[in-house]
Amino acid sequence: MNVLIVGSGGREHALAWKIAQSPKVENLYCVPGNAGISRLARCFPIKVEDIPGIVAFAREKSIDLVVVGPELPLTLGLVDALEAAGIRSFGPSQKAAEIEGSKAFAKDLMHKYGIPTARYGVFTDVETARNFAREMKGPWVVKADGLAAGKGVLICTSMEETFAAIDQVLVGKNFGSAGDRLVIEEFLEGEELSLMAFCDGETVVPMVSAQDHKRVFTGDQGPNTGGMGAYSPAPVATPRLLEEAQKTILEPTVKAMAQEGRPFKGVLYAGLMITEEGPKVLEFNARFGDPETQVVLPRLENDLIEVMDAVIAGRLAEIEIKWKPEACVSVVMASGGYPGDYEQGYPITGLDQVPEGVMVFHSGTAFDGERIVTKGGRVLAVTALGADLRQAVDKAYEGVKAINFTKAHYRTDIAHRAFSR
Repeated sequence: MNVLIVGSGGREHALAWKIAQSPKVENLYCVPGNAGISRLARCFPIKVEDIPGIVAFAREKSIDLVVVGPELPLTLGLVDALEAAGIRSFGPSQKAAEIEGSKAFAKDLMHKYGIPTARYGVFTDVETARNFAREMKGPWVVKADGLAAGKGVLICTSMEETFAAIDQVLVGKNFGSAGDRLVIEEFLEGEELSLMAFCDGETVVPMVSAQDHKRVFTGDQGPNTGGMGAYSPAPVATPRLLEEAQKTILEPTVKAMAQEGRPFKGVLYAGLMITEEGPKVLEFNARFGDPETQVVLPRLENDLIEVMDAVIAGRLAEIEIKWKPEACVSVVMASGGYPGDYEQGYPITGLDQVPEGVMVFHSGTAFDGERIVTKGGRVLAVTALGADLRQAVDKAYEGVKAINFTKAHYRTDIAHRAFSR
């Protein structure tokens, strides 16, 4: 079969790496892809938001399956457009993807169906938002309603900061139209957990647990990023906790979406906070997480194409999904200045010097002639499997030490929470 992957990051490289292993795949394409993906798939420079362009390309190449990586094309209705053209695709419809596209929609859904989450309010007016914040005990979490590339969440420790955050979103339009509405939430205490699940509209099959590292610097310092690394499994996710999350969050959410006339097919990502009262939802995503995919897919024993086929056909209950017992760790190497302003175009050396068994998933890379250069904030996700987390961590960092580019930086404490337990 001919398969097309949409996207250009580390998640898409991990998807390409896993999909390329399937004996069912004859030709693998990616739009727009990156330097690493181009080793596995033929890449073409079509933007992820160019819905008509992607549909036309899929027709031209006789694509049998389109796998949509990022959230933007999902919320723009790429899956709907492909299905209207008779092309099978893996990912939720536009209506179902609203669970990620609108934080207000997701919060209202959880409130309506009793799915555990933080207390919240949704606002378009500055004064009403301020009044709600005054009634709440801090810290406060202020979120732009729409997609803001992972940057639309502001954690505030004082009323002054909260008011300034409300102004940034609603008045200053720092997040553009994503900030036409905002959500204010109570701050949840606890440990975060990423739990992704395959869903076919009815059946929900969780993947192995993972935990990512949002803060840019070692010791959980500095601003939030798209994720500086991840590991799987996360010790906080005990069998009992995973069962509770399945029964109180994942299954009720998929059932609720079906009842709302938005059946969810694809990958549902639940960003959870493990509080003293149990797991609560921080956010939902409508696709594979990044960098969590880079540590979850290497542990998947099944042919990913077979799993995706079962999801699309509504036959998920008929297959058994198996996972390797090994742990997996991924360390993100980022451009200097990220998540703020950064320079790009620096040559990357040492990619062919990493130890055997270390996988390097490209996030922000491109070709400059024959050379691979940096082209993004998060550049590489250096990934390794190990008999346990310690072995996987050591192996991943050996890979990191072999690679160089100007102003590269990375965290030195990936999986620290697991070790502190």
